[in-house]
Amino acid sequence: MTTKRDPRSYGKVAVLFGGRSAERDVSLKSGAMVLAALKARGVDAHAFDPRDHGLDQLIAQRFDRVFIALHGRFGEDGTVQGALEYLGLPYTGSGVMASAIAMDKWRTKLLWQAAGISTPPYERLTATTDFDAVVRKLGLPIMVKPAREGSSIGMSKVDRAEQLQPAFELAARHDAFVIAEQFVTGAEYTAAILNGRPLPLIKLETPRVFYDYEAKYLANDTRYICPCGLAADAEQRIQAVALDGFRLVGCDGWGRVDVMVDRAGTPYLLEVNTVPGMTDHSLVPMAARAVGIAFEDLVLEILESAHVG
Repeated sequence: MTTKRDPRSYGKVAVLFGGRSAERDVSLKSGAMVLAALKARGVDAHAFDPRDHGLDQLIAQRFDRVFIALHGRFGEDGTVQGALEYLGLPYTGSGVMASAIAMDKWRTKLLWQAAGISTPPYERLTATTDFDAVVRKLGLPIMVKPAREGSSIGMSKVDRAEQLQPAFELAARHDAFVIAEQFVTGAEYTAAILNGRPLPLIKLETPRVFYDYEAKYLANDTRYICPCGLAADAEQRIQAVALDGFRLVGCDGWGRVDVMVDRAGTPYLLEVNTVPGMTDHSLVPMAARAVGIAFEDLVLEILESAHVG
């Protein structure tokens, strides 16, 4: 529900965006939109780029709470969350542990697998990996991913065995930790989570090989289908699995869970995003609009949930 709180009661709010991850450009767009929304609702909000300012300035400038709009490392991985807890500043999104785990796709999948939540079969890749053995075990196609990057950076789809090693080498430029994941043939959905409740699913369709960086942020031919077209009971089952996966990692506040649904209707969780994009192409604002939550109200509701620890 949308908060009716007096915007002045939030105090002085820092919107953290930019940063120094590979997702800086996306973060700049997200943060600018969040900042504009907060100001439009009368919140005393200010831009704060941790690439250019030490976090000690959050205390020196007497901020009362923080809206995190940083994507990727040094913002979505528990590091900033830990610093803010040390400083005693309430912040939006998941805590230190959940942020760190969710940023690591391999460890997230280990947790889901242990809890019996479906996730595509996977293998860790290193320079000494027997790539032919991985192909035999996982089959083709295979998705290769840096384990600790977002926005599909460094990802590629492998359709032939000889493509696996080059795909690994590409991913390894972005992260020393690389995983190969069995490709699930079916439909891709995303489930936004807002303060303990799932929002309507969005079905993603792209003419590209997969939903990559360009499809997410640049292309005009990506289709976002909401309502997603599933029967109500099928949508609710996927939402429930996504919420279980979100909570199992320890996430709270807001976030987004990406899901593949195979041709038999079985959902497979891919990853959790603890600070999803808030750009004009972004999915959480789109899902919120589907239930009548305007962008400015969404931003206020996220700010309302700011916490320490």
